[in-house]
Amino acid sequence: MGNSVLLAYIPIFIFMAIAFLFPIVTLFVAKLIRPNSGGEAKLSPYECGVDPDSDARQRYAIRYYVVAILFVIFDVETVFLFPWAIIYKQLAFFGLMEMLVFLGILIVGYVWIIKKGALDWA
Repeated sequence: MGNSVLLAYIPIFIFMAIAFLFPIVTLFVAKLIRPNSGGEAKLSPYECGVDPDSDARQRYAIRYYVVAILFVIFDVETVFLFPWAIIYKQLAFFGLMEMLVFLGILIVGYVWIIKKGALDWA
């Protein structure tokens, strides 16, 4: 009985082996048949025909990170609003109050962000 159960897993093991080997074999074959051209010119940064005058890896201003985080927060808010909007009739008054509390907390956070000046770009 134990041997027949193990035999049932053979197609899964074969599939896993193929899934593991396929990208490796594909990359190896691509390396063999691709042309070896470009050299150092291919690796150099290029902007509109003008040689760069500084390193491309510079620090960004912190305000970009703040805006990115705020975008993620308010994007997640939208994700939470969709399921509520689909079943708001089933949730009735309790669902409405729950969503108003949720939106109230977000609005308080948004007002705090504006007062802190996180969205001032000047």
